[in-house]
Amino acid sequence: MNDLKFAFRQLLKNPGFTAVAVLTLALGIGANTAMFSFVNAVLLRPLSYPAPERLVMVFENHVTNGWYKSWVAAPVLAEWRKQTTVFEALGAARSYGNFTLTSQGQPETLKGSSFSANLFPLLGLRPLLGCANISSGGRQSRSVNASA
Repeated sequence: MNDLKFAFRQLLKNPGFTAVAVLTLALGIGANTAMFSFVNAVLLRPLSYPAPERLVMVFENHVTNGWYKSWVAAPVLAEWRKQTTVFEALGAARSYGNFTLTSQGQPETLKGSSFSANLFPLLGLRPLLGCANISSGGRQSRSVNASA
């Protein structure tokens, strides 16, 4: 107990050192909390999809061109869907791109992603806007799908 009293008196005698020590501890604890929150959200928690352990990502390799993990073309995906005996369903997603929104006013460029029509039901998601029941056979549709 005497050691704690002595330490507290020393901290009161040196307010500059005390401020630096408290600030260092606060920054360290804050950085540790932020890093743990990120790791917990990204790596430790399971995905928010039903049966996330059953989800896989499939790519195509074009070794002669030097392309690895290339996106799968629509005709190849359609053929994979016909021939698969391993997967329950196959869906496609193309990452970030630019889209042009046209209506009555000026066209506007938006950032977004392209998905196959069956991707939302495959992941167990429902769109916030638009229609989830698209039977266009994977062709482009005029309906809007948005999800959070």
